[in-house]
Amino acid sequence: MRKFILPILLLAVTIQISFAQKKTVLFEVQGNRGARGLMPENTIPSMIKALENGATTLKMEVVITKDKQVVVSQEPYFNHTISISPSGEEITLKNEKKFNIYKMNYDEVRQFDVGSKPNARFPHQEKFRVEKPLLNDLIDKVEIFSAKKKKTKPHYNIETKLIRKGDGEFQPSPEEYVELVMEIIKTKKLEKRVTIHSFDIRSLQYLHEKYPHIPTSLGIDEKEDFENNIKALGFTPTIYSPYMPLVGKGLVDKCHAAGVKIIPWTVNTVKDIVYLKNLGVDGIVTDYPNLMTELK
Repeated sequence: MRKFILPILLLAVTIQISFAQKKTVLFEVQGNRGARGLMPENTIPSMIKALENGATTLKMEVVITKDKQVVVSQEPYFNHTISISPSGEEITLKNEKKFNIYKMNYDEVRQFDVGSKPNARFPHQEKFRVEKPLLNDLIDKVEIFSAKKKKTKPHYNIETKLIRKGDGEFQPSPEEYVELVMEIIKTKKLEKRVTIHSFDIRSLQYLHEKYPHIPTSLGIDEKEDFENNIKALGFTPTIYSPYMPLVGKGLVDKCHAAGVKIIPWTVNTVKDIVYLKNLGVDGIVTDYPNLMTELK
């Protein structure tokens, strides 16, 4: 009788472990620039808002200042749609690149207001004066908030925002760029909770060579074969992150067959979230992490 009991017990344990593993598979909700649809983008309040609304990962871009500080910002200059200069000089589409963050020390950068200007794309976004934060400070505030509210500590998806042919003018070399970001990640002991994302394959290639244990995410904004993009990168990234309209069942299957997660951007309606979940994507990047509460 004992001969039969032991295999049955082992089978039961195996089934329980398998079931538990399936239950813990997490659909990743990346709050884009925090919760850009609700708060000024890439600011500390926006990151807190994302966590309050269920984001599991904070997606942000970083740029570098003249004094080698890592600043959370979508562009390496002050975008005219969200920025107000400290001098009152109007920032326009024509002159915005003149306000080059790579040519400023952080003390200058923090004088600009990036939260008060109305943004027609996001009519529900709260408006108030706020500056572009240092990555260091943002991480500290997020970690304190998570501990205080007894929330699970979030993951960070940090994008190196390199402009094509912008080395030396809008950014340092990819190698220096990555090292400046990694210095903060190592100091904050975030290596197990961070992914480095980029559309610039040079920075991902350097990261993979120097820090192969750090997960990578390849950003895709043009229609191109999955195989060609991976071949150009030279290694298999952890995540393939394409523009949402480029995603179909075929691409999802290719990613999964290669052992790669697929997390599209930017997914801003319940309808699109449901569609992509049904396709089998591993997560989404969204300006509205609060939309997840509307899923049935």
